[in-house]
Amino acid sequence: MGVTMELHAESMGRVEGELDVKCKIEDGVVTEAWTEGTMFRGFEIILKGKDPQAGLIVTPRICGICGGSHLTKASYALDVAWGTEVPPNAHLIRSIAQASETIQSIPRWFYALWGIDLVNKKYANSPLYEEAVRRWAPFVGEYYEPGVTLSNKPVEIYAIFGGQWPHSSFMVPGGVMCAPTLSDVTRSRAILEYWKDEWLEKYWLGCSIERYMEIETWDDFQEWMEENDSQRNSDLAFFIRYCQDVGLDTYGAGPGTYLAAGAYIDKDHYAHPNIADRNASVIQPAGIFDGENFFDYDQANVREDHTYSFFRGSAQLHPFDGVTDPIDPLEGAREGKYTWAKAPRYLHDGKLMPMEVGTYARQLMCGRPGLADHQDNDPFIYNVHKELGPSVMTRVLSRMHEGPKYVARIRKWLSEIDLHEKFYVKPTEHAEGRGWGATEASRGALQDWIKIKDGKIESYQVVTPTAWTIGPRDASGQMGPMEQAIVGAPIVDPEDPVELGHVVRSYDPCLVCTVHAYDAKTNRELAKFKIGGGC
Repeated sequence: MGVTMELHAESMGRVEGELDVKCKIEDGVVTEAWTEGTMFRGFEIILKGKDPQAGLIVTPRICGICGGSHLTKASYALDVAWGTEVPPNAHLIRSIAQASETIQSIPRWFYALWGIDLVNKKYANSPLYEEAVRRWAPFVGEYYEPGVTLSNKPVEIYAIFGGQWPHSSFMVPGGVMCAPTLSDVTRSRAILEYWKDEWLEKYWLGCSIERYMEIETWDDFQEWMEENDSQRNSDLAFFIRYCQDVGLDTYGAGPGTYLAAGAYIDKDHYAHPNIADRNASVIQPAGIFDGENFFDYDQANVREDHTYSFFRGSAQLHPFDGVTDPIDPLEGAREGKYTWAKAPRYLHDGKLMPMEVGTYARQLMCGRPGLADHQDNDPFIYNVHKELGPSVMTRVLSRMHEGPKYVARIRKWLSEIDLHEKFYVKPTEHAEGRGWGATEASRGALQDWIKIKDGKIESYQVVTPTAWTIGPRDASGQMGPMEQAIVGAPIVDPEDPVELGHVVRSYDPCLVCTVHAYDAKTNRELAKFKIGGGC
């Protein structure tokens, strides 16, 4: 007779906000899962009736880690609504700033949020465990300290152009409010090279970024790992060997459908921002991958389902028509609702589908056939997907893979700044309009939809990557992406469900954590403990 129990894990992120995870476990394997966003934010309500530029101030405060990404998409949303002209220098500066913010998050996330679970006592029998502890033990690990402490360097580049980090507001409709000098550009390049030399190449890769970027297939990667002692002993190579030894390549697959909104505007392709031309202008490709084929991304196909969310009624609305009408959670619970998160879905082939967003999704899009010359054509993660399939390991690998690529991009963008040309073109502030702005934050597709009427914000809808990730079931009963990823996870010790932590944190939700475990038959609490803190 099988053993059935229920586990309730609260606040499964290590950043901010709150996330609870409930799951049913049968014979040590998760068979059902529910993700519960336990905090109402209501930024859409805050912004209603405000000046259209309020989104530039308010939305970057949604997150203290990726505020630059919020500012980027909020700026482009107003560029579209007002029909602005954005000069090439402004596109470059916006991209440099956002990419700098993104690469600071890579080691900070890996060592301080993700890697902590790799030294869990569960893995003490692994022949690689002592080496993992030596490298990654919190605060004292030999590689932990440089990874975390040097992660602050890239955002110094952001602050040079943006005045401060986080919570800058220097990106505005029509460009950027800065006038960089040659000294600023030179200093930025020096900071970038220092971070590359002292962490990315020294600890993470064990080689130059140029050598690493020659990798195009999983076979190439395996050859790279064994090419010399420096690469074999790098954090990246050890991470892959350790994942395969402890089984992180065997679970956490997710829905198998992927969405990327695209990011980093090419300076020569988007002088007058509009919805129709955006896909062709982005360097980081936008797209949909349904597990077999790639398709163009269309923001018109996004819907927000709140059947199981603590909002009045149930509907599947496009964000331009979105409604944020909260109800008492006790009232919602009587209707079967269980979370403050809405369930974003994408209309594809006549069906509303849950979509995984994040680095795995966007790196898959780099393997699309037919990309333009200015776009990121990189087949590596798509090949990994075909060879190994999605898992906790491949999701984390895709994020770490971005560091060398973004360093090369920032180098290029810095070299293309023309200090003799303009950085801003004053726009006409139209009293009516609507706009859509999008980018790829560290965690995935990040988008704003704004409608302006009588010179004020009539409606403002933000769909974050975390919303895609932790969204609940929809009207058709489909589980959200993280709910699907948790199903199938092995739970060796329900009093310390580190496997849930691996799956949840591989998505890096913008949420914080404590765990409660219960026996479903007796409702007896098995354990209560904290596994992370906020920022």
